[in-house]
Amino acid sequence: MSTLSHGREAYAERRWPDAVGQYTAADHDAGLPASDLEQLATAVILTGRGSEGVDILARAHLKYLADDDYPAAARCAVWTGMNLILLGEPARSAGWLARAQRIVEDLPEPCPFEGLLSIPAGLGALYQGDGATAVETFTRAADLGRARGDADSAALGTLGLGQAKIMLGELDDGLALLDEAMVAVTVGEISPIPAGIIYCAVIETCHLAFDLHRATEWTRALDRWCDAQQNLVAFSGQCQMHRAELYRLHGAWTEALEAAKTAQDLAFHGDRMATYGGFYEQGEIHRLRGAFDAAEACYLHAQETGFPPQPGLALLRLAQGRPDQARSLLRQAMEGVDPAYRRRLLAARVQIEVAAGDALAARAAVEELTSLCASTDMPMLHALAEQSQAVLLFHEGDPGAALVPLRRAWSRWLSLDAPFEAARCRALLARLCAALGDEESARLERESARAVFSELGAAPALSELEHSLPLAPDARTAPAPRTGNDAQHAADAGPLTAREAEVVQLVSAGLTNRSIAAELFISEKTVARHLSNIFTKLGLTSRAAVTAYAYQHGLA
Repeated sequence: MSTLSHGREAYAERRWPDAVGQYTAADHDAGLPASDLEQLATAVILTGRGSEGVDILARAHLKYLADDDYPAAARCAVWTGMNLILLGEPARSAGWLARAQRIVEDLPEPCPFEGLLSIPAGLGALYQGDGATAVETFTRAADLGRARGDADSAALGTLGLGQAKIMLGELDDGLALLDEAMVAVTVGEISPIPAGIIYCAVIETCHLAFDLHRATEWTRALDRWCDAQQNLVAFSGQCQMHRAELYRLHGAWTEALEAAKTAQDLAFHGDRMATYGGFYEQGEIHRLRGAFDAAEACYLHAQETGFPPQPGLALLRLAQGRPDQARSLLRQAMEGVDPAYRRRLLAARVQIEVAAGDALAARAAVEELTSLCASTDMPMLHALAEQSQAVLLFHEGDPGAALVPLRRAWSRWLSLDAPFEAARCRALLARLCAALGDEESARLERESARAVFSELGAAPALSELEHSLPLAPDARTAPAPRTGNDAQHAADAGPLTAREAEVVQLVSAGLTNRSIAAELFISEKTVARHLSNIFTKLGLTSRAAVTAYAYQHGLA
């Protein structure tokens, strides 16, 4: 078999370094045809050498022109431009995209890849917060892709359309479009680079839409996609930063730090889009653990990418006892941003405005969160809105009214397997109970919160818990909140929570605690706690018995 054949085989099998080596050798021997040069460029880009890959794409473009294959030359020009956007070279990118546009306009017949030309324009509208223009532009890309048989532009247009609809607040329609784009990826219709773009963009957008379930599902899929490709650098760092965020939410903070550092390493080796998330997530863990200097350094590294490290940096200023500075930072970050990003900052805005004493601004943020809940049923969004409402009500001197939304928020965080946020709710419940004169309930809530904060190493939250005093001495009386098992059962829809049912499924599949932790982005300690709860609830004593239960009840 020739060197060229070996290169083609390695490319088909996603063995990127082998493809680069074989194609490069064949290129030195006799020069590669345009299609093989394009594949060499793709393999080079995927191994983290974006600039070198762009230069090879330019060579492929010229070869296509020499072969009179103008549609393929236009496609190469578009991808050269889009890769230059990722490399932070907008002027060169604009030149290549203009070149592609001219080639398409000069063709005597419609170009199969014309839809790709709408993708950069749609992205520009998204970045500027112009959802309506983005919808129009991405719709054109998707329609042209489907009409002319180009799966890449059809899927990228569908992705962008979903993102634009989510920006405009049409969360359900937008998420359905993201799922549609992902179908094209998972059945293998999409080229490697567009597939990676779609994976990472879908996960990021799911987080912006507060859809933790979808974000977890697609991060799991991206993880497997990356692992199936030899020495993949591009997109692997972004996968690790998404893993870090999920680990943080699920209380696996050591694992979150490891994933964040891996993301930074992969960013250094070529996946530049992982830089922000890698440093931001590391900063979040340091902030939550009380390592404020380390957190600040991480946030500043994240800021160097051009994106504001919010709400983390503002919450750091709040933890440092500088609420006015925190408020100024967050207000500045929320001015002129797209609605999807703004929504992610609202809960922190409530917390900071309350601390700064501006109840009116806090109320406006709570109302904005509450209005979002009316149009979508995302448990995480509802938990943030209810928790924020409770914080504001307590600040306004009505702990009795704060009890109901806070209990709901706590139940939702429990169902989402988010121990830190659930413990924050219990810490506030302790303050509400104390303000209402129910010292016994306050003690129980405080002890429960203390146990979680201590296990996580959440030093600032633990310190605040130990030194907090009721903020509403003139509050009205109200019944004490349910605690312990009563509240847990109220949160559960059946004998097992959704997370416990997932653990039962994975146990029945033969996975170890370590493998289950990796699959669900939680810590091994959390897996062990879930198993203990499962044994207690079901009256079982072994993994074999859990497996039998799974088969008997259709969970296997």
